[in-house]
Amino acid sequence: MSRHLLWHRAHEAMLKSLFYASRDRRQRKRDMRGLWIARINAAARMNGITYSRLMHAFKVADIRLDRKVLADLAVRDPQAFARVVEVAKSAS
Repeated sequence: MSRHLLWHRAHEAMLKSLFYASRDRRQRKRDMRGLWIARINAAARMNGITYSRLMHAFKVADIRLDRKVLADLAVRDPQAFARVVEVAKSAS
C-alpha cells in the first residue's frame, strides 16, 4: 500500500511487474496453442474424426496448415474446414 509513497517499494513493484510481463508473454503463447487445439478438436469431432487422427491425416496428405489457421478456419468457415478434413481423410 506504500508503493506510491516509497521509492524502494515502487521500484520492487516495477521489477516484479517486468518479471510478470516477460513470464506471461510466454504463457500467452501456450494458452493460445491450447485454445487452437480445443477449437480444432471440437470442429474435427463434428466432422467425425478426432484431433490426433486429423493431425496424422494432415501429415500423410502433406497438408501444411498450422494450428492457428486451422482454428480460424474451424470458427469462421466450417464448410471450408469440412472440405479440408475430407481431403485429409481421403488421403489417409
